[in-house]
Amino acid sequence: MTEVSKNRIVNLFGEFNRTAWFIELLISCFRTMGASQLLGVAMNINPGFTKLCKGLAVVLIGGHIVVQIPTAVSYLALIPAKTIPFGWNLITAGFIEQTIYGVVINIVGLLFVGRMLEPIWGEREFLKFIFVVNLLTSFCIFTAAISMYYFTREEIYLYKPISGFQGILSGLLVGIKQIVPDHELSFLKIKAKWLPSLVILFAVAVSFLVTETAAYLPTLICGTYMGWIYLRYWQRKPETNMKGDPSDEFAFSTFFPVFLRPLIDSAAKIFERMLCGRRLEPSQDYSFVDTTLPGPESLEASRRRERGARALEERLLAAERLKAEQTKREVGNV
Repeated sequence: MTEVSKNRIVNLFGEFNRTAWFIELLISCFRTMGASQLLGVAMNINPGFTKLCKGLAVVLIGGHIVVQIPTAVSYLALIPAKTIPFGWNLITAGFIEQTIYGVVINIVGLLFVGRMLEPIWGEREFLKFIFVVNLLTSFCIFTAAISMYYFTREEIYLYKPISGFQGILSGLLVGIKQIVPDHELSFLKIKAKWLPSLVILFAVAVSFLVTETAAYLPTLICGTYMGWIYLRYWQRKPETNMKGDPSDEFAFSTFFPVFLRPLIDSAAKIFERMLCGRRLEPSQDYSFVDTTLPGPESLEASRRRERGARALEERLLAAERLKAEQTKREVGNV
C-alpha cells in the first residue's frame, strides 16, 4: 500500500469520526430532554424552522456522509472536466458539503433564513428558488472554470472538485434584502439590506488571511448574483400579475455604497432595459404601465415590506407566547 493510499484512509476515518461525533452530539442533546421539553421545542420550531428547511438540513448531513466514500466526490461534486457527461453534478454539487464546518454553518444559515422567507414565499416558491439558483450558480462556476482554463492552461480549474450550499445560502440572503431591507439586525447593528454585500466582503477579507477559503468566493458571488437575477426578473407576483421586482430599492446598484451607484447604474443600464422592457410590454395586460406610482415607493415595494413586517410580527408574538409558557412551567415546577 502506497503512502498516498494510507493518508487517504486516515483522512477518511478522521472525517467519519468528526461526522459521527457531530451526529452523536445532536442525539445526546435530544436524549437529555423530557417529553414536555421536546414538545416545547417543537412548538418553538413550528412557526420558525419549517419542515422543508429541516428536510434540506437532513439532505446536507446525508450528502456530507456520502462523500466520505472516496469515489463519491468525483460523481457528485462539480468537476468541470467531468460535467460532460456527468451533467447531474450541476444539481448535486450544491447539496454536497465536504467539511463538517460547512455542514454546520450552512444548516444554521438555512434554518434561520428559511424561517423568514418560506412563510412569505410559500413552500413551492422557496423550493423553486433553491433549485433555480443552485443550477444557475453551478453553470456559472462551470463556465468560469472552463474560461479560466483556456486563458491560463492550468488544469486545476478543470479537476478541482467544487461543492457546497453556500451559493444557495447567499442567494437566500438576497431574498432577505428584498423583503425586509430596513429591518435592523440587533446583534450586528446593521440593516438587512447589507447582508449579501457584507458576506461577500467578509469572504474576500478572510481569503487574504486563509488562502484556502478563496475557493468559496466564486460560489458566493455567483449565488448572490443569480439570486438577484431570479428575484429581479423571474419571480412571479400573483398579487400584481407581474414577474420580478422592478423597484429602485432593489436595483443592482443597491449592493454597493452610495457613491458607487451612479457608475454601477450606467454599466447595468443596457441589461436593465432589456429585461424590464420585456416585463412592461402591453401584451402582458398589466393594470399599470409605469413601474412606480406617484408615491415615494412602488406598489410592489410597499406590499413586500408589509408582508415582511407581518411575518416578523408573527414570529415575535410566537416567541413571546413560548417565553410566557416556559415561565409558567418554571413557576409551576418551583
